[in-house]
Amino acid sequence: MEGPLRPRLVNCSDFQFGVVATETIENALLHLAQQNEQAVKEAAGRKGSFRETRIVEFVFLLSEQWCLEKSVSYQAVEILERFMVKQAESICRQATLQLRSNETELQSWRTLREQLCNKFILRLVSCVQLASKLSFHYKIVSNITVLNFLQALGYVYTKEELLESELDILKSLNFQINLPTPLAYVEMLLEVLGYNGCLVPATQLHATCLTLLDLVYLLHEPIYESLLRASIENSTPSQLQGEKFISVKEDFMLLAVGIIAASAFIQNHECWSQVLGHLQSITGIGLESIAEFSYAILTHSVGANTPEQPVPHKAARALRTAASSNT
Repeated sequence: MEGPLRPRLVNCSDFQFGVVATETIENALLHLAQQNEQAVKEAAGRKGSFRETRIVEFVFLLSEQWCLEKSVSYQAVEILERFMVKQAESICRQATLQLRSNETELQSWRTLREQLCNKFILRLVSCVQLASKLSFHYKIVSNITVLNFLQALGYVYTKEELLESELDILKSLNFQINLPTPLAYVEMLLEVLGYNGCLVPATQLHATCLTLLDLVYLLHEPIYESLLRASIENSTPSQLQGEKFISVKEDFMLLAVGIIAASAFIQNHECWSQVLGHLQSITGIGLESIAEFSYAILTHSVGANTPEQPVPHKAARALRTAASSNT
């Protein structure tokens, strides 16, 4: 029997920057940019999302209970998102084909939908386990640990069913599960900022970035809704505008610069303009886009209507002033 696992706090100061050769960093950044561009293209036309607050919170808490690194929790959320979207799209396609079919076939579609819902917890836990297997530095979650956890929730599965669940996910995603998470983009950009002479230490920014990245995952829809309204300058976006905005939600490079810019403002707002300029130079993303995303994150982190916390209002003025003066 395995002993109980206790949550382990990750010491962000252990993360080292400035130890990788510049040529390696340049190649890695280019590779990430290419992967990001491909992901944004593939997201066009996609509908639906499973990055809901309760789901993300479940994954984060489970990862903490199993003493997994932060990168594993982000990876698990992304694997689950891609798998569930594919499953939902498959069911919707079948439903479309069966609209003119008889009741028996329609009932078959309902059965598939119920099976998807009934196995959701199993799929979620399998995604966490798969993500743990992609980490080279931390303990892989064993089948016994997973089965005991599921049993504690009232779900009884066998090892064979657990392995089948993992295989279903792998096959559905064509075994492509080791894709960069937003954290990879954040850490890569922080590495480049360090070489470019950023006045705010990368290790100091890293700790705040992790906190804000958690926040964006937990408040994914509200933050991106705010960003959508700001981008179209309209409080009531149309359905078409919302659908076109889906690809923005998969732009991890944009998310990374927004996270870093917001972190820099929190750490040292006097150096914020310099950080913003570096991020624009590195990624080619416009100052206004970085500013709007930073403001959305800051607003949802401390609250726009909280008198005791005037930071978002100051941030808004600083962001927009800097954006206009540098364009």
